[in-house]
Amino acid sequence: MAGGSGTGTDRVRVNEVRLVGRLAAAPEQRGLPSGDVLVVFRVVVDRVEPADRRGARAGRSVDTIDCAGWRGDVRRVVSAWRPGDTVEVRGALQRRFWRGPYGPTSRYEVAVSKARRVSRAAR
Repeated sequence: MAGGSGTGTDRVRVNEVRLVGRLAAAPEQRGLPSGDVLVVFRVVVDRVEPADRRGARAGRSVDTIDCAGWRGDVRRVVSAWRPGDTVEVRGALQRRFWRGPYGPTSRYEVAVSKARRVSRAAR
């Protein structure tokens, strides 16, 4: 029902991300010219590879996802994480644009609204 005023799923838009994976490196706090502070980090998640025609799976692969936390509670939680910790983050996928040395560029990242450590990395 394109363009209609229905109340069904034609009007629903959802941007929700949930990642459970391994913290790639220590989180980094960044101050912005506006005075805002955010924490940035990367989460490594296993990629589910489809089986080929014989049912064999390709080698193991991962995705490394950039994440940013703006809220104070998220920054505090994430700041206690260590590389290798298993973590869970929830948020929304966003695309940031900026002008770099070679012209306009962009990057997708998860804007984190909730974060928790699932388990500590082994020492």
